[in-house]
Order: sequence, then C-alpha cells, then structure tokens
Amino acid sequence: MSRSSGFLTLVFSSLAHTYSHLFTLLYATVVLVLEREWGLGYDTLFALSIPMSVLFGAAALPAGWMGDKWSASGMMALFFFGVGLGSIATGLADTPLTICLGLAVIGLFGAIYHPVGIPWLVRNAVNRGRALGINGVFGSVGTAAAALVAGFLADLYGWRAAFILPGAVCLITGVAFLWARQTDRLLDRGEDAVPTPPPGKSDIWRVFWVMSATMLCTGLIFQATAFALPKIFDTRLSGFFNDSMLGIGGMVTIVYTTSALSQIIGGELADRYALRSVYAAVQWLQIPVIIIAMMLIHPALVPVAALMVSLNVAGQAAENSLLAKYTPPQWRGRAFGGKFVLTLGVSSLGVAVIPVIYRVTGTLDVLFILLAAAAAGAGIFALLLPRDRAAVPQSVAQAAE
Repeated sequence: MSRSSGFLTLVFSSLAHTYSHLFTLLYATVVLVLEREWGLGYDTLFALSIPMSVLFGAAALPAGWMGDKWSASGMMALFFFGVGLGSIATGLADTPLTICLGLAVIGLFGAIYHPVGIPWLVRNAVNRGRALGINGVFGSVGTAAAALVAGFLADLYGWRAAFILPGAVCLITGVAFLWARQTDRLLDRGEDAVPTPPPGKSDIWRVFWVMSATMLCTGLIFQATAFALPKIFDTRLSGFFNDSMLGIGGMVTIVYTTSALSQIIGGELADRYALRSVYAAVQWLQIPVIIIAMMLIHPALVPVAALMVSLNVAGQAAENSLLAKYTPPQWRGRAFGGKFVLTLGVSSLGVAVIPVIYRVTGTLDVLFILLAAAAAGAGIFALLLPRDRAAVPQSVAQAAE
C-alpha cells in the first residue's frame, strides 16, 4: 500500500466523518426556522427527524457487513452520493412528509460512514490513536459546522439552501473520491498496516458485552446533546443574541469547535496510556460538568457545554481503539456496525425523548439528569473492561512505516 493511498484514506475518511455529522444535524437548527415559517410546534417538526436518527444507527450493521464482504471504498462512494442527493431532496421538499423522507435518505446513506470509514482508516493507520484523533476532530468540525452552516444559509438564503448547497458539495467530493479510486490512488487493504497481538477468546466476549453497555451510554449522551443543544441555547440564551438563528448556530459551533481539540488529546492519551483507564476517566469527569450545565441560564453555559462535549468525545479514540484491538480485521466492519447500531441507533431513543420532555415540561432541563445518569453508567461498565494487553513493539511499528 503506497503512502499516497494511506494519506488519501485519512483525507477522505476525515471529510466523510465531517459530512456524516454535519448533514444529520442540519435539521436541528433548520427546525427552528420551520417552527416560525410553518406555524407548527417544535415537538411536531422535530419528530420528523426521528426516522433519520434511527436509520443512521440501524443501517450501520448491514453497511458494515457490506464493507467487509464487498468493498470499503465502494461503500464510501455510495456514502458521498447518497448523502448528497438526500440532502438536495430534503431542500426541495415542501411538506412535512417529504422532509421526513429526505431526512430518512440522509440517515440511511449517512449510516455507511462509521462502520466502514473507521475500520478502513484503522487498517491503514500506523499510530491508531493519533489517526483516530485527527479523524475525530473532523467529526467534531462537522457537528460544530452544522448549526453555523444551517443558521448562516437559512438567514441569508432561506432554509432550503441549508440542505441544497451542502448537498452539492458532498456530490463534488464523491466525484473526487471516485476519480482517486479509479486511478488507483486509493486502494482497499485487507490486513492492518501494523499488526496487533491476537486477543484471547474470553477477552473478546468480555469486551463485547461490556462495551455494548458503555457505547450505548456514550452514544446516547452524544446524540441527545447534539440534537438538543440548539433548542437549549434558543431557550436560555437567545435574548443575548436578539433571537438570531446565526447567533444560536454560532454558539453551538463554538461548543463543538472547542471540543475538537479534545479528540487530538484523547488520541494521544490512547496511544500512550492504558485504554481502559483513559476511557473510564472521561466518563466519570462528565458527571459534575453536566450537572453544572443544567443549572446555568447565562452565557457561561457555552464554555461549560464545550467542556461537557469535550469530555464525551475525548474518549472516542480509546473506545474505537479498544474495539479494533479486540476484533479480528475480517470482522471489523460488522463490529463497528454493531457499535453504531448501539451508539447511533438504539441511543437515538435519547433523541426521541427530546420532544417528549419538551412537550411535558416546556424545557429540556430533565434531559441533563438523563445525560448524567448515562455518564455514570458508562463509567461503571468501563471499569469492567480487561486490563490492556502488551502494546505492539515500537520496532514493529517503525518497520510497518
């Protein structure tokens, strides 16, 4: 495998990570515009995104299976074109039903990235933690940019542009990806760039069951926070920004842009320290920060929310490294597919409960309590993971380079 192919794998995997989060979160801000333009309730309009959230997770397992059995790069091509076309279709929708269907297409094709793109990157990475940290930054950028892009385009050109223009960019990226693939600048790799000691069978099953619980909790926190944050800022802080969608989107962007650095830090920690310790620590540290965020109705909520999200995403490199470490390469797509069924599919119940909480209480305060409970659950289960096995000798890693 050439160095250029490894580099392009990181480039396209990272861009796809950005798109996977950006496109699934555009509606979280656009819904605030539709609430005013269409005169429908927030809970009613927000519910249109639930099928997208469910498909974004539920379709991950079959997508991972296809990546293992067929072609990782082929599936990535489907990702770029499917998400781009789905976004444009959503921008052209003129009824709640057609918006729901367009969003569902985004969720269906968006589900390809995590179970296919991450194992694809892992196979090519010499320093997994670092590569996953860099890749994670791009995911955070997508989450951060979604509110800003949607708010900016909706304020200037209308809500439809918030879907159509990003969709066109995604299609252009897909064309570039196909060109790189067809000219053999991108290659599929069957084996890891750096071999790892095979895990024991008992460790595999132990990690499978324990991480099923931790990943469900961490995914619920991430999903619920990402979808609810625009409304939380709209409710608590809109007066500070004259009810501007751009102002609300900008605050969300600040939160996720700030948290992006934690992905790099988390990746470096995952390369240097025991994965279990890194993973458990970030879960426990989230709890007091979430409680503080729940009590704030002040601009200080923005940096506290940034710290809250930073701790949640800082553990992703360790989480993905643990999963890759205890999964044979030929099963990795399915393993990551299973992970994202939990973190993006089952945990979408956290997204589904947002409109319910808001309808019953008129606020999203109770959501913070649920997030703190999920962090505690993840922290408890993380302590049940096996102690780390010996790392690959540096000489082996250097030889693989």
